Amino acid sequence: MPVYAYTGVNRAGAKVSGERQAATKDELRTLLRRENITVNKASEKGKEFALPTFGGGVSTKELAIFTRQFSVMIDAGLPLVQCLEILAGQQENKTFEKILTGVRSAVEGGSTLSAAMRTYSKVFDQLFVNMVEAGETGGILDTILQRLATYIEKNVKLKRAVVSALIYPVAVIGIAASVIILLLWKVVPIFATLFAGLGVDLPLPTRIVIGLSHFIGSIYGFLIFVIFIGICVGLKFWYKTPAGRYVIDSVLLRLPLIGILLRKIAVAQFTRTLGTLISSGVPILEGLDITARTSGNAVVEQAILKTRKAVEAGRTLVDPLKETEVFPSMVTQMIGVGEQTGAMDAMLQKIADFYEDEVDAAVKDLLTALEPLMIVVLGGVVGGVVISMYMPLFSMIAKLSG
Repeated sequence: MPVYAYTGVNRAGAKVSGERQAATKDELRTLLRRENITVNKASEKGKEFALPTFGGGVSTKELAIFTRQFSVMIDAGLPLVQCLEILAGQQENKTFEKILTGVRSAVEGGSTLSAAMRTYSKVFDQLFVNMVEAGETGGILDTILQRLATYIEKNVKLKRAVVSALIYPVAVIGIAASVIILLLWKVVPIFATLFAGLGVDLPLPTRIVIGLSHFIGSIYGFLIFVIFIGICVGLKFWYKTPAGRYVIDSVLLRLPLIGILLRKIAVAQFTRTLGTLISSGVPILEGLDITARTSGNAVVEQAILKTRKAVEAGRTLVDPLKETEVFPSMVTQMIGVGEQTGAMDAMLQKIADFYEDEVDAAVKDLLTALEPLMIVVLGGVVGGVVISMYMPLFSMIAKLSG
């Protein structure tokens, strides 16, 4: 049996590492999950430098469609194995087809659906598997799958809203930056050579633009580009560490416009996930643990884990959430009302609906504010470069006409 070296985090959020025997990586993750360890990286001893595989993943949209179809089939009374066989046969994604075939084989061999799905943790995460397990235990698998499908669909919608907000400004800034660099690198030197041959006195804006052109065309411009790429790569690797992720997420949450949007997204995702888990019969402590792992933000994750420890010690949910100062007061007050009335799951779903609408509105407001700002800034920069190149020509024409 192969030996795997692994690194991960335990329930307290501390980094752990070690070695363990397992038949496959999925079995290793299952074994360590029973010890409350979430594996971040695992490699077989002696094969640490194996080439990575590209593509072949399962998208969230495909998972949402599968879950919705699965819930309809179960609700219609089809046997579990037959549902999995039909869904596997109609998958265009070959990777997902193999995974569903593997799940079907495991269920056919006597395994529970949740245990079979748990071996494919890259597709069926902890939240998905725990909810399926709760549905199997309570005999309400069709209802749980419907809730899961709704949750995943809303999550896809939330992510799509954020991506759509980022695509436009990133595309515009990238194209504009490319145009400006091309002007400075290829076009401005032609004008500079022309002006030098004519012996024209250059105004200050023209000298600044020609100086930038020389800088970009020199070895120093290339070094700046390499340093910039190095910083981006370094930040990416640093973000993979717990400390780096916490620092970067903290900075992002403090940004003027983006920070407000990210905080609203975090609140919507937290309340939607926890509400879905509680309504599905998952215990509150386990629900908080799963919600923390799927929050997508290190600051929010730490806040939820601190809240979980306080709840485990016998406190209510609302007071530790207030103490974290991560969640708005309206959210904590509504959760407090939900605790007192015994309708926590319904209250969490209402908060999630409200904040998802807030995210949509914030995205629209952000795009509305960015569009004219980007047009003014980029038009000013490009126009400034062009005008500065024509200023000496205007002076020459004026002298000749005089």
